[in-house]
Amino acid sequence: MEVIPAIDLLDGKCVRLYQGDYSQSQVFDENPVAVAKQWVEQGATRLHLVDLDGAKTGESVNLKSIEAIVQAVPIAVEVGGGLRDRTSVATLLNIGVRWAILGTVAVEKPELVEQLCQEFPGKIIVGIDARNGKVATRGWLETSEVTAQNLAQQMAQMGAAEIIYTDIHRDGTLQGPNLEALRELASNLSIPVIASGGVSSLTDLFSLLALEPLGVRGAIVGRAIYTGDVSLQEAIQAVGSGRYQDVPPDLGNTTFA
Repeated sequence: MEVIPAIDLLDGKCVRLYQGDYSQSQVFDENPVAVAKQWVEQGATRLHLVDLDGAKTGESVNLKSIEAIVQAVPIAVEVGGGLRDRTSVATLLNIGVRWAILGTVAVEKPELVEQLCQEFPGKIIVGIDARNGKVATRGWLETSEVTAQNLAQQMAQMGAAEIIYTDIHRDGTLQGPNLEALRELASNLSIPVIASGGVSSLTDLFSLLALEPLGVRGAIVGRAIYTGDVSLQEAIQAVGSGRYQDVPPDLGNTTFA
């Protein structure tokens, strides 16, 4: 399972929100490029960037910071927040972003998602942010009547590469992921699911690892790696490729060697 560090951008700074509340933001670093490099040094193979300003306004606001990160790191970068037309998606992909994450338009303009999946095959991820099972949009400021399960199935049929599922009530709370919702979602989908929100410990990651056979292929980790509750390096060693249980121990010249 891939452990994916989150870098949330607000006013060009690296922040974390509590349950998606913009009024409860905490600045962790004013230099997001330095943060990105730090996660790479600790073994990250993929970065999850969110333009929080863009999610609220519907336009890419932190494009300069995103481009600087993409140019500074040698790993894949996915970006979401404010991507509501073809131009904004194409702009990100042209500067080297590996995947564009669509959220609000999946509810409001599903036909656009289908067109983009066809034009940019394998590069469109749909982010489904749920509040009590219903999909939230526009930077989590509005809640639709569309269920997460139905939207995920529709987006998979349209050609989305993956679904990123966020339980808003768990996001930024360190209360653990919503395992039941993830199990139900992954069990009914033919494409991978990435879990997001609530991871607070290695125990949470091991719980998610148990869902990997169902299709939960990754976990986005945010606040926990910024507060130190989770060591990114240890997390990758614990559940990533070459994880502890898959690597024979170095027993030296003992009789077990």
